[in-house]
Amino acid sequence: MKKPGKVFSLLCAATLGIGSLTACSGESASKGSDEEFTLSAMVKLHSPEVPNKKILEILEEKTDMKLDIQFVPSTTYVEKVNALFGSGSFPDSIVLDLDMLTQYHEAIQDGQFWEIGPYLDEFENLAKMKDEVVENTKVDGKIYMIYEGKPLSRQGMIYRKDWAEKLGLSAPKNTDEFYEMLRAFTEEDPDGNGKDDTFGLTDRNELIFGAFKTVASWFHTPTNFGLDNGEIKPEFMFPEYMQTLDFFRDLHEKGYINKDFPVTSKTDQQGLLKNGNAGVYVGSMGDVQSLYLDTVANNPDAVLDVHNQVAGPDGKFTVWSLPGYGNAILFPKSSIKTEEELKKALSFYDYLMTPEGANLVFWGIEGEHYTVENNEVIIKDQNLFDKEVLPIQTLEIAEQETNGRLKAKYDYEPMAKAEELFIDNEQYLIPDPTVGLHSPTFNEKSMMLQKIIDDATYQYIIGQLDKDGFEAAVNEWVKQGGDKIMEEFTAAYQKK
Repeated sequence: MKKPGKVFSLLCAATLGIGSLTACSGESASKGSDEEFTLSAMVKLHSPEVPNKKILEILEEKTDMKLDIQFVPSTTYVEKVNALFGSGSFPDSIVLDLDMLTQYHEAIQDGQFWEIGPYLDEFENLAKMKDEVVENTKVDGKIYMIYEGKPLSRQGMIYRKDWAEKLGLSAPKNTDEFYEMLRAFTEEDPDGNGKDDTFGLTDRNELIFGAFKTVASWFHTPTNFGLDNGEIKPEFMFPEYMQTLDFFRDLHEKGYINKDFPVTSKTDQQGLLKNGNAGVYVGSMGDVQSLYLDTVANNPDAVLDVHNQVAGPDGKFTVWSLPGYGNAILFPKSSIKTEEELKKALSFYDYLMTPEGANLVFWGIEGEHYTVENNEVIIKDQNLFDKEVLPIQTLEIAEQETNGRLKAKYDYEPMAKAEELFIDNEQYLIPDPTVGLHSPTFNEKSMMLQKIIDDATYQYIIGQLDKDGFEAAVNEWVKQGGDKIMEEFTAAYQKK
């Protein structure tokens, strides 16, 4: 097994004060004797406190290894990763999100991480990962990562069903009916109070996870980039993007959307629905549970529902897609020196892909943290669960469909419906053709270039730019490096 190395002291220094579950010492850093393997890992912490050792000790027992897991707050995680990259020292496994994977693409290509593809067939459970998502993780056609799954698309709409029924409306089947709902919620007094105090769509300063990108995908706008006669071009060069711009510009002019949405926070956006000002929210349908609780607190008669299939002008429904994961786990060669050590590390994640392992890290200990009724989980004590289990959920890999963990029991029917619609969306996805492709110019300039387009998009919608002005912004994007991005992505696509 590996000898003690500087990786642990550096890792401990990087996470000092955050709460390592083992002491920062040479002894704890060691892989131990030949009989005992110690796996070090760095993961994101999404809750206020690090978990106690209870569940992790069960994991150690089940996998026959010691765990040295550093839980780093998600707010400082990127900074910690960058520090480790700068030092060249890592734990045995490290979590990178999509932005970091883009940033460190060349490090992966340079062989700083293990290619795990050749070993996956030796692990019955890891081999169950979704082929289409694994494909999206590949670098130069090779598998380096175990992915942490996300639904390919949670996107849809949440709306005031009681308002719709009062006005004789059903869930919109197409963009025309969607527009009509927004108009009616604005102009026809859906709350019946005789005042002009409601409007249709509540939105926020977010063009991706707010309403814009989802509505754009109903018009069949490509997801980030699209193919045009074999050439990769950005979404905003396609006519469907301009259709969406015109749609939102009209909503804004007529007051069917909150006028200040370009500077509205998510909290304020949701507040407009909860307080009874707006009747439609476009985004993650999974938000319906929390939205409902606060909405009925303000208005006990309010009824919410979720809906996904809003067809475009051609009568077909499409929706934009994520690559099926938000984070991925990689295995640095600077820490894992041999195939034997890599296989030991992979065996831990193979256990996490069993129903037993997946339930343990996602739901905790049966009888203590949850009970099972009709193969569905019921949380026993939410406070205890949030303290002892929620921080551990960051260890889950793949997704419920492949790791076999139990589903939650939802007493609120629209939330159960939302979960079903996530799956339904998978039949209608618009994939991003650049997933897994490499463009050095995109890595270097994408944030600066995207701001040009984001600003122009908002300005067009609120009437500060005309079509010539928007086109000028697109030309500026091209001049500032966009031409290189298109060239590089096209070349990489053609090599696939």
